[in-house]
Amino acid sequence: MSDVSVLTQLGHFLLIITLPTLAFYIGYLIITKAFKDMGFSSLEAIIIVFVSFILGAGIVDEYIGFSFSNIHLFTYGNWLVGINTGGAVIPIILSIYLAIKNKLQVKKVFLGITLVAVITYFVTAPDPQKGIVSKFPFWLLPIFIASLTSIILLWTDKRKAAPLAYICGTIGVLIGADFFHLYSLIGNEINVTRNAIIGGANVFDMVFITGILAVIVDGILIYQEKRKSST
Repeated sequence: MSDVSVLTQLGHFLLIITLPTLAFYIGYLIITKAFKDMGFSSLEAIIIVFVSFILGAGIVDEYIGFSFSNIHLFTYGNWLVGINTGGAVIPIILSIYLAIKNKLQVKKVFLGITLVAVITYFVTAPDPQKGIVSKFPFWLLPIFIASLTSIILLWTDKRKAAPLAYICGTIGVLIGADFFHLYSLIGNEINVTRNAIIGGANVFDMVFITGILAVIVDGILIYQEKRKSST
């Protein structure tokens, strides 16, 4: 084997190891930064995401004897409608916690969620084969709307903008995508039993991701605004 072939194989091996490690590290930085802006420590951020993933992925289901990952809600024809613990239940609980902890005004929370829900409804669509889907770059719109709305509504108290951005992004997408399109989805007649899971992609679901990225965008916009005001 020539030296060139050895170097090529070594390069491929290093690439295979480096890229996933880099992607994981970038994801870690994004997640911890978002949760820090919401008032959590890095350890708490990792615990929340880890628990969400473990519970939502169904890893513990076989040990407890029933499905805790996808909680069954109701049956409609051949559709089994449920909600994912990691992709929806935990984000909902976290949103309620942040709203109470930060004493956010109900009318501002309601307005922010409503705006994101409406935008989300128009950029998503039900697909009998894939569930509720959204094409790039349209799925980015709820993220920016959640971020901008939180900053505008809390212009005089920007330290609470990040929690509001998370709440608007998470609950807004949950309502606009999963709830508003649910009956359109299960209205499709199918010959086999199929699941329709709210937040079904777990921590990779649009519900989970929108909340996190809305907080990140919040931080960027507020940082830029602070830079302009200091110059």
